[in-house]
Amino acid sequence: MTWPHQSVLLAETLAALAPKSGERFVDCTAGAGGHAEALLDAADCAVLLIDRDPNALAIARERLARFGDRAKFSQGSFGDLKMILDEAGWSTVDGILADLGVSSIQLDTPGRGFSFRLDGAVDMRMDPSAELSASDLVETWTEEDLTHVIATYGEERHARRIARAIVQKRPFKNTLELAAAIAAVVPTHGPPRIHPATRTFQALRIQVNDELGQLNKLLPAAVEALLPGGRIAILSFHSLEDRIVKQFLALESGRTAPRNAYGHPVTAPRLSAPPSQIPSATDPNPRARSARLRTGVRLP
Repeated sequence: MTWPHQSVLLAETLAALAPKSGERFVDCTAGAGGHAEALLDAADCAVLLIDRDPNALAIARERLARFGDRAKFSQGSFGDLKMILDEAGWSTVDGILADLGVSSIQLDTPGRGFSFRLDGAVDMRMDPSAELSASDLVETWTEEDLTHVIATYGEERHARRIARAIVQKRPFKNTLELAAAIAAVVPTHGPPRIHPATRTFQALRIQVNDELGQLNKLLPAAVEALLPGGRIAILSFHSLEDRIVKQFLALESGRTAPRNAYGHPVTAPRLSAPPSQIPSATDPNPRARSARLRTGVRLP
């Protein structure tokens, strides 16, 4: 069967996590189960898959059924990693993976509202049962609040102009109407490199799902859960989340840790962190063009 999501930097991620028989791993963003499948095929290990999206977990369950109880599943947010590990009875693990990109399952399902190219509800919730949707933002938030979200999480320099257009043109029946309203007020000089609504949709999605807040909760919990020699691999797809991961790894590896009078880190580094990796120019997956893989190894 062909599965609906092509994992980015799969070989590089697998090499960084280096699974061995008897080890336990956590895939914090299960998606369609591609990364977990690669881990389970590579060694006689166990993987706990976490995802907020019950539809993604259902696909991953079907895909990984052949592995029996080596594949375990938990619906939830990776920001609650410690609680999820406690519930699974896993106090420590040998590796942790988080692919922070939106999956093809979500992007290609119009009703989820993640894509500005498809006719769907203005939703964008990774967990369909969550209270806040993108529609709540665009239909009820003030111009000032929308400007802040679009500027902060979309790094969009036309944020105020876009927020004003959203307030003036609401209500919106679907994502295509919203994208058109945004595109109408974003200046372009020649063919745009990206769709004018790209950054705004990113900002709304991040706000709706508290993506950066959950990432800030995940990273320290992940290091605490790793055994000595345990590996962590984080795939990011935009500068905001990559900056958080980069700064965290720099701090935990001692590169930016506070120093004493002799120039030594005040606290011992907890990770070694090699340079990041990016997809090759020949990667066939167009959604991989902005990906960056950052890894670390838990020190004794």
